[in-house]
Amino acid sequence: MNIAPYISLFQTSLELGLISSLTVLALFLSYSMLNVCDLSTDGCFTLGAAVGAVVALMGHPFLSIPAAMLAGVISGFVTGFLQTKMGIDSLLSGIIVNTGLYSINIAVMGNSSLLNLNKTETIFTLYKDAAEGTALEGKTDLIIILLAVAAVIIILSLFLSTRLGLAIRATGNNPDMVRSSSINPVFTTLTGLCIANAFTALSGCMLAEMQKSVNIDIGTGMVTMALASLLIGRAFMGKGRIPVRAVGAVLGAIIFRIVYALALRCDMPAYMLKLISSVIVIIAISGPYLKSRVPDIKRRLEAGKVRS
Repeated sequence: MNIAPYISLFQTSLELGLISSLTVLALFLSYSMLNVCDLSTDGCFTLGAAVGAVVALMGHPFLSIPAAMLAGVISGFVTGFLQTKMGIDSLLSGIIVNTGLYSINIAVMGNSSLLNLNKTETIFTLYKDAAEGTALEGKTDLIIILLAVAAVIIILSLFLSTRLGLAIRATGNNPDMVRSSSINPVFTTLTGLCIANAFTALSGCMLAEMQKSVNIDIGTGMVTMALASLLIGRAFMGKGRIPVRAVGAVLGAIIFRIVYALALRCDMPAYMLKLISSVIVIIAISGPYLKSRVPDIKRRLEAGKVRS
């Protein structure tokens, strides 16, 4: 049995899972810590990919990363501003920004729905060329992504331990208490969403540069995938300390991508992939509830046997 295709499949799933885990970590901050379900994720992911690709096409592969993250910060600020200053519900704010970003992303990409980076230097191609003929040949993409994910986990864990980070966590738990403690919940909400969207845009930028292409639909379904991955990670790692939960979020993203890849290997029709994503989300969300109901179901079954 030839296992080479499966090894390649696992490495690809690992790379894609790690890249998408940056978006999962973004939702870990906005959804788990700040208690805001940011539905602008899909558009912000595409925005990061588009901005990063355009800057790379200009000949600045390293500058593409901070440029994409800055674009994400702006997107997060607009979402937070609509929510905190305009009185718009958080879910509706995300939907509005996500809708508007579609047009903005087309404009950023030069009125095109597709950008090709095949002849463009990216952070991945630069290190890939440098690693030729060494033990790291063929592994540079994975190493770069691992370093990025590790850096985000460390930054996020340290940030959430600071006074501002604790204020953000408190805002998510009890905004009324935060307001009575002379902490401005508007500022903490804006800050949390800006940082979260910066991570989302970073994820999009890295995926675009690794795949060497960007299309307008590159971010479609990312919020669904990220929420499912977040819940899968929570099921595996529980509700421990922040670094443990962050690692769980990354693990959830990898598991999601592996399951997704296995579905592709089963010659599943392309139009069924969205259904597979939905099923994974249903299992991830309902799994803990169904597990908690198992003892009650057993008791009812045993009671039924006794009566009969």
